[in-house]
Amino acid sequence: MNKPIGVIDSGVGGLTVAKQMIRQLPNEEIYYVGDTLRCPYGSRSYDEIRQFTWEMTYYLLDKDIKMLVIACNTATSIVLQEMREKLPIPVIGVVHPGARAAIKLTKNNRIGVIGTNATIHSHAYKHALKKINRSVEIIELACPEFAGIVESGRYTLPDIFDHIHEALAPLKESSIDTLILGCTHYPLLSSIIQEVIGSQIKLISSGDQTALEVSAILDQQNLLSTKKSVSHSFFTTGSPVAFRKIASSIFQEPLEHIKQIKL
Repeated sequence: MNKPIGVIDSGVGGLTVAKQMIRQLPNEEIYYVGDTLRCPYGSRSYDEIRQFTWEMTYYLLDKDIKMLVIACNTATSIVLQEMREKLPIPVIGVVHPGARAAIKLTKNNRIGVIGTNATIHSHAYKHALKKINRSVEIIELACPEFAGIVESGRYTLPDIFDHIHEALAPLKESSIDTLILGCTHYPLLSSIIQEVIGSQIKLISSGDQTALEVSAILDQQNLLSTKKSVSHSFFTTGSPVAFRKIASSIFQEPLEHIKQIKL
């Protein structure tokens, strides 16, 4: 079915998921909405997160998408089940793919999860991990400022090392062997996080796993595109200049078709 796949996120973090989807599914067209004007979502109320997520979704539904990917852990934690029940198209979140990957990799059944306040307080990863393996031990830690560091474009600056080191200090003595980056912004900080937490701890980013799940569902439901030429579109509620700068850094090439929208 030659319709686009919709991807939504609170800002630019979901581009790490979109990038993997584009790499793994070259015939699929991606329509991405990043709500950079109201990012981050992690410190907002349940009602605000739910409202903002639906607003992005309605925008993409008007463009006749065939599938929706919620590339935001906070929104996934709060709205995924509701959207699956109400929408006539497949809806994919990023929590369960990341949880499954962590279960596969852990050797000592001690898994850390870092995320926004909303994601951590929802215990979405804890529930997903326990559903797969009840004996696993989960150490959750909110890192609410990390998404803001990425959105501001400061994730390449050396002065953020001390900040990240301090934020992750509670995990240093936890004996975890696997750490889930429970926010799609966090992979952009992965090199620093790895340096702080130690090379022996495996980092899990949900981008790869989510793209694999998208591919499997498209195949199962006969929704794979046969397009030979695709043109991806990116929409932002904030500054298109700032969005283009960070997006081009993530994709390591200039991005076209970026449009500012009002929700």
